[in-house]
Amino acid sequence: MVVEVSRLSNGLTVATETLPHIESVALGIWVKSGSRNESDEEHGIAHLLEHMAFKGTERRSAWKIASEIEDVGGEINAATSVETTSFYARVLADDVPLAVDILADILTESKFDADELVREQHVILQEIGAAHDTPDDIVFDRFTETAFRHQTIGRSILGTPETVKSFNSQQLQSFMERQYGAERMVAVAAGAIRHDDFVREVEAKLGRFRTRATGAPPQYAHYVGGDFREARDLMDAQIILGFEGRAYHVRDFYASQVLSMILGGGMSSRLFQEVREKRGLCYSVYAFHWGFSDTGIFGVHAATGQGDISQLVPVIVSELERAGEDITVEELNRARAQYHAGLVMSAESAASRASQIARQILLFGRPIPKEELVERLSALTIERLTDLSSRLFSSQPTVTAVGPVGTLASYEAIRDALPHPRPAARKLAV
Repeated sequence: MVVEVSRLSNGLTVATETLPHIESVALGIWVKSGSRNESDEEHGIAHLLEHMAFKGTERRSAWKIASEIEDVGGEINAATSVETTSFYARVLADDVPLAVDILADILTESKFDADELVREQHVILQEIGAAHDTPDDIVFDRFTETAFRHQTIGRSILGTPETVKSFNSQQLQSFMERQYGAERMVAVAAGAIRHDDFVREVEAKLGRFRTRATGAPPQYAHYVGGDFREARDLMDAQIILGFEGRAYHVRDFYASQVLSMILGGGMSSRLFQEVREKRGLCYSVYAFHWGFSDTGIFGVHAATGQGDISQLVPVIVSELERAGEDITVEELNRARAQYHAGLVMSAESAASRASQIARQILLFGRPIPKEELVERLSALTIERLTDLSSRLFSSQPTVTAVGPVGTLASYEAIRDALPHPRPAARKLAV
């Protein structure tokens, strides 16, 4: 399977991958603009814009957008992340021209009708309320806010009730015009697709889209770390312990991904086995690593009862310290196999492949062959992972907790118990 890439005269990149034995096509437009591109006054506008894109154009009502794609059995949706916004569809091969036309229509002719805007603002206010009522959602919002304090990269994508209610149609139009330019966009299709045909369709509909986005690039991110705790009368506590991670482009990015798998990437991982299986201190524990264009964040999330908090965190800290001293060949090989299997399995999904190709082009300027990723994984060594661990977990920690968290050790105690360049680091009792 080969990814073919073309660039239109206005700078829009078009990429396709033909997947044998698939009769459908996953396609979309990805824009290198997300929640971190907002100003302080625009908090939440990128997400609201994504919602409003389906609420009517000069040629189609909201009903017509939905019905036309569903009349042919297709699906259409959109998503907003910290750094990108995507508008995508899945249809049978013969219906690709229709899908391209609808996606281009919402990007070029959206009306942002005032009545529709009021209704959608109400929907998002409900979404914000639901997130605040869900402890395992709100703890992650507070986690990024604390790790990147007072920065757009750390803010909730949804915005606040106050900011969401303040937006009008003119602000949505202005944000789109400033942030959406062809040089920041990529059109991707995967599945039963021919490259030349897709290029021709995209050229016809988006070949005259404005070349450049005039909006200023987002501010450079600075990880700061810190402590946030919210006491709630709940049955369980949600706890995240995090550290500064690695950006997509740096040498340690893939090592960080593999390290997260070794520590908490499945039922055989260290944290799951030690914390949940052997000690029964929580019902959920895993590690994660999120990369961004200029920074990253590494974390461990656990959900536990109030009575186990005081024992849980010291065990997690102990496992983090041990990762800087001892990682086995078996663990490394298992994590490599997990990563490789994930690449293979995602390649079997047209939607996953389209999204992956778009993300790689936006971040790296090119699609990255699977063989290159496998080669990077093969180059990882135990020495490199243990060295990374000792450096990663000695950075300023971020501690976030929601629920009955009164027995959680102080921030200073957790910080001082972590691996630290100082010769004498106080330990939490295990």
